[in-house]
Amino acid sequence: MAVKRLIYSAFIAFVASVATIVILASLSPRTEKSAAEKERLVSLDELARHSRATDCWMAIEGSVYDFTDYISVHPTSPAVLTKWCGKEATEAFNTKGYGSPHSPATWGMLPKYFVGKLREK
Repeated sequence: MAVKRLIYSAFIAFVASVATIVILASLSPRTEKSAAEKERLVSLDELARHSRATDCWMAIEGSVYDFTDYISVHPTSPAVLTKWCGKEATEAFNTKGYGSPHSPATWGMLPKYFVGKLREK
């Protein structure tokens, strides 16, 4: 009898765990982009047109990101970001302007802001 109760309890715990994971996954925001968005190519001219705090795109390591919504929550002054709006900003991103790299958590945030790939000339 005790073995049946143990097996039943383990089964219920397993089902509850799976249900919790499914529910949490359905509540998580989707950051996956469609195939067309992943393949979008952005020229340097188009990048340059997004050079204001109210419309801020940057290229980092060959990918283009729209940081317009992020500027207000960035932990430093908005001016730190806005001077790179509309530009290739890999060096600035990799060094934060003074040689210190961004954290892995920051790198993990980039897909949320992805626009497309920077077109090579």
